[in-house]
Amino acid sequence: MTVKKGYVATAKFLIASPTKVRPVAHVINQKSCSKAMAILENMPQKGAELIRGTLKSAVANALNANNKLDEDMLFVKEIRIDEGPRLKRVWFRARGRADQLLKRMCHITVVVDEKAEE
Repeated sequence: MTVKKGYVATAKFLIASPTKVRPVAHVINQKSCSKAMAILENMPQKGAELIRGTLKSAVANALNANNKLDEDMLFVKEIRIDEGPRLKRVWFRARGRADQLLKRMCHITVVVDEKAEE
C-alpha cells in the first residue's frame, strides 16, 4: 500500500495492539488537524496519546517544509495503523504449564495535507 502525497510522519515499534489503536484513528480521519488534536486530547485511550504525538510531528513537518502553509488549512488526509512485530513472553500457568504471551506492536503513519481552496 502506498502513501498518498502529503506531509508524512511515522512512529514505529509502539507497544500497543493495532486492534485497540485503530478505532481511535477512525475517529480523526479526514478531520482538520486542530479539531483532531482537540479530540485526541479528550480521549482516555493509550492509542490517542500515541496518535497525538505522531500527528504533532506530521503538522510540524508540513509547517517546516518552506511552502508557507497555514496550520488552520491542514487536515488529516490518511492515517494508517499497521501491525509490527510481536514480543513473545512466557506466561507461567498452573500445574507446571506455560503459555505464550504476545505483546503486540504497531506502526502509526499520519499524512496531512492542505485543504483545497473552494
